[in-house]
Amino acid sequence: MSAKPTSRVAIYPGSFDPITYGHEDIIRRGLRFVDRIVVAVAQLSTQRKQPLFTIPERLELIAEVFADEPRVEARQFEGLLVDFAREQNAKLIIRGLRAVSDFEYEFQMALMNRQLWPEVETLFLAPDVRWSFLSASLVREIASLGGEVGDFVAPPVRARLMSKFRRSPARGRRP
Repeated sequence: MSAKPTSRVAIYPGSFDPITYGHEDIIRRGLRFVDRIVVAVAQLSTQRKQPLFTIPERLELIAEVFADEPRVEARQFEGLLVDFAREQNAKLIIRGLRAVSDFEYEFQMALMNRQLWPEVETLFLAPDVRWSFLSASLVREIASLGGEVGDFVAPPVRARLMSKFRRSPARGRRP
């Protein structure tokens, strides 16, 4: 009798405030390498910026965006990423790299994570060129100034952004 293969699980950590098409691209392509991806929403960000969405809202948005994909699960975590990865039985961390400027920080984090837990590996994925400039911060800023963000986020995210900034979904502008 052959041994049952173990499920390959990856963690894709971040703030996802909000989740963008760039994040979605990395997650969907990451599924080529693993059986399941846990989108790990950090409870305490390493960057000190004021969040727009609460963690429960972000988890809801991720679930809505990936309603068609049962292999994607959203969870919050706090503390060390490697501890969370170990709890999830995930030996792979997926990170997106938009530009060379992302690499230095991400490379340093990957090496530190491996130092903390030698069994973990980090897979760096470049987003599709359409999303290489995209960040959640830019999306928040555009939405806050009344700009249209439908090209950058899924419809449920766009609707929630418009609601946060009290704009009509039909017009995309402040009343």
